[in-house]
Amino acid sequence: MNRIRQTAVAVAALVTAIAVTPALAQSDTLGVPGPVAFLGQDYNLSWTSQPSEAYVKQEYVPAGQSPQTFTEMILVEAVSGDMTPMQAAATQIKSLEARKPNDPVVNYQIIENEGAGEVMLDFVVSDLKADPIIVEWNAYRYMRLADGNGVALFAVSRRGYGEEGARALLGSLTQVRAQVIKELATYSVPAIRMAP
Repeated sequence: MNRIRQTAVAVAALVTAIAVTPALAQSDTLGVPGPVAFLGQDYNLSWTSQPSEAYVKQEYVPAGQSPQTFTEMILVEAVSGDMTPMQAAATQIKSLEARKPNDPVVNYQIIENEGAGEVMLDFVVSDLKADPIIVEWNAYRYMRLADGNGVALFAVSRRGYGEEGARALLGSLTQVRAQVIKELATYSVPAIRMAP
């Protein structure tokens, strides 16, 4: 598989799936062992996956939560190859647009920081066929990998389960969304690197 095809496959893997795969490993391969402190909460590395040579994903949750049933999560991802943060964000937006016919909750906003060469994507998705239903809000910050060869993602995710949890999550966004996005935009992200 050529490098461009590997990169396209890896970028497609950045798309957030509502269903979370059970934990397979818990070792840091991106230089971010955790815990990650964000807005006064510690998040511990709970899941690591490397679906391809060019793509690594790590998930961090607070004590007492799991990747399968989290309500709060930090994601750290890396895709090596010739791409920009805007190209990675555009792939996610394409996925969100494709969801719209079957997901009435989908909504997103993109913010570009041209000076830093970074892009933020703030979006909501749902799985209304799940039992219980799931609504998920995400704030993604795309930036260059520490070595410049690819894109890193540092992201915040929140979930609500069932009708009550979904309403509570969506209702809370009016108060917490701006605060989380502001913190995420200025957060001192650790140097994210693909293992050699």
